[in-house]
Amino acid sequence: MTSKYLKLEERGGQHYLKIDNGLAEADISLQGAHVSWWRPKHTTEDVLWLSSNARFEKGRSIRGGVPIIWPWFGQHPTDNSYCMHGFARVIPWELLSSEDLKNGSTRLHLKMTPTNEVKKQLSYEFTLEVVIIIGESLTVSLITSNHSQFPFIISEGFHTYFYISDLDNIKIRGLENALFTDKVENFKKGIEQDEILVSGEIDKVYLNNSNDCYIEDSKFNRVITVKKSNSNSTVIWSPGEVKAKKMSDMGKEDEWRRMICVETVNALENNVVIYPGKTHTISTEFSVQEY
Repeated sequence: MTSKYLKLEERGGQHYLKIDNGLAEADISLQGAHVSWWRPKHTTEDVLWLSSNARFEKGRSIRGGVPIIWPWFGQHPTDNSYCMHGFARVIPWELLSSEDLKNGSTRLHLKMTPTNEVKKQLSYEFTLEVVIIIGESLTVSLITSNHSQFPFIISEGFHTYFYISDLDNIKIRGLENALFTDKVENFKKGIEQDEILVSGEIDKVYLNNSNDCYIEDSKFNRVITVKKSNSNSTVIWSPGEVKAKKMSDMGKEDEWRRMICVETVNALENNVVIYPGKTHTISTEFSVQEY
């Protein structure tokens, strides 16, 4: 079955899946199975942030949307020449199927196509798939299967960039009393005492925590809900002014203030062991309520 709302487009040598159904619109790059844009039709403002300087180039990650993290988090543990947050977001994927659901949403099923470069980086046999459901909410599920004779360990998740009116206008709830590792403070650990307010650089990994998160935006008069399944870590990230100015694809001056990353992941102490013949799925769902 093929969705009647699906179009395949080519821009700059890259292929994209474009969905425009009765509930929402979305763009998904076949490089990285990357949701670069999604907007439910009942909302006033965009939900996902995409840099005005985002690079849509072969082998380069897209700054914005929902980049996939897999199979490592941050830098590769032994070789810094490898792609940050893993290779899954910069290599080709193929569309296996698409279908229109009874509730008006569209479901896409994609599979990663391992390249020779990938095979050099990993010693185990696997398949990696993603299921994306585009509707009034956006659901992304990442599915890892172990076809080896031995277990392997992965980090995984979604490095999601959310569009906001300004950092000064938001607060993030859901991580009160959570243990965190602060990467800005040399991996110092602490406990989050209250709702999170962001003014400058922040890069915290909240561990052993499966709570949903809520981004309240007082100017846009809305709450973005970030639900997750089989995820025991959450990352809150904003580059701050100094770091943003050093990032060529971070957008125009002060554009960094109009985004916040709330990431559904399994990382650090929450890395996942996948045993032979087993499959593991991590999922996240985004929805918006205006008031």
